[in-house]
Amino acid sequence: MTPATKLVIGCLTVFTATTLDNPASADRWSQFRGDQMDGIARTQHPQRWSETENVRWSVEVPGEGWSCPVVWENQVFLTAAVPVTESASSGPEEYSGGGGSRRDDLTRVTYRWQVICLDATTGKEIWRQTAREGRPTMGRHSSNTYATETPATDGRYVYAYFGMTGLYCFDMAGNKVWEKDLGSYPMRAGWGTSSSPVLFDDKLFLQVDNEQQSFLVAIDAETGDEVWRVDRDEKSQYSSPILWSNSRRDELIVGGMHYRSYDPQTGTLLWKLDMEKGRSSATPLAVGDRLYVGTEYRNRGGADDGGGFLFAIKPGGSGDITPPAGQSQTEHVAWKIERSGIQMASPAYCNGKLYLLERRSGVIHCVNAETGSTVYRSRVPRARAFWSSPWTDSDRMYCVDTSGTTYVLATGDELNVLGTNEINEMTWSTPAIADAAVYFRTASKLYCIATP
Repeated sequence: MTPATKLVIGCLTVFTATTLDNPASADRWSQFRGDQMDGIARTQHPQRWSETENVRWSVEVPGEGWSCPVVWENQVFLTAAVPVTESASSGPEEYSGGGGSRRDDLTRVTYRWQVICLDATTGKEIWRQTAREGRPTMGRHSSNTYATETPATDGRYVYAYFGMTGLYCFDMAGNKVWEKDLGSYPMRAGWGTSSSPVLFDDKLFLQVDNEQQSFLVAIDAETGDEVWRVDRDEKSQYSSPILWSNSRRDELIVGGMHYRSYDPQTGTLLWKLDMEKGRSSATPLAVGDRLYVGTEYRNRGGADDGGGFLFAIKPGGSGDITPPAGQSQTEHVAWKIERSGIQMASPAYCNGKLYLLERRSGVIHCVNAETGSTVYRSRVPRARAFWSSPWTDSDRMYCVDTSGTTYVLATGDELNVLGTNEINEMTWSTPAIADAAVYFRTASKLYCIATP
């Protein structure tokens, strides 16, 4: 069994999953939102940067990809879908609202789905391997990419998941170890996929929600063999699962119109929570013995109309833990709030407060993590849309808008913008933070931001 390490962040006691031979480390950011999947940086990094200031190196990244970089000691990994015949129109486009457009024409383009390994100190390419070459199995939203899922690494292998294109395992030297085809299923409105894998206890967990045959699957990280699979009564969702290691047990948390908790060893359903519809795009957040889950409020005349609620969950639940009508607290639900502001970006936590970013309005919601009461709701001046998930350190929050500007906020009782750091390029990818550096991916480049 994986032991739990106890530490304190702000006012909450945190039980973090570690293994004896693979402890959490400040020079690692091994999967989406970091080793602990919480977006908390455990290493200090520069507070100011631009395209030239505090840039240790920057490199061009051919192709397209909103996947986030991951870091293991001195290696940085990222993925990309590279058109074999370069086309200026094949990359992602700025989202303009109103549902956007579907790009079916891209299924006629041949891509190379690639995994790239860079030296973290110099940015020099160590290796680049093509996992697959061919045409996409489906179209995608004009603002999405064919490499949106973030890879994961355990220091032995790097695991690259390209949605309906397949799952691939490489060793740290770039040799392909195994690959697995999980099938191709239609997604809502042809928008494509985005749910990243989570790595825990030598297993990869993948949420494959779609319009035809949704399921959750556990894959043996060593061999690629399927350990277990459970069907899910959900349609297309876009959030990523997380592992909640609380004081009672380990739980695999998976979003949807019903949030569900599964036993990561067997796939057994532990509990479910009715989210009152909405869309699950933001990845949940676990901090100690509190789990925060929510769906985006929808009001467009669709089957997912509703949602917008944020729940704080306590450990130990079983069965249906949905509060009765008119109630916001139960034995296993600490609180429930409506119109929380949760949308695409995942929640962030710092010093007893939760931060939620609205997508297009530049509005930030600050919530007391213990009580669910609103601390403030304010518009970040001049901010554009927030799609990238924020991160925090000991007393600051960092949020990146689509123009590449990072807003540095103090974590107090009112909005206080400490500074803005501008990299003038479309940015949806969430940065990785490791070894006192920020690895910042834009539509065409990867920057290593660090003090010279």
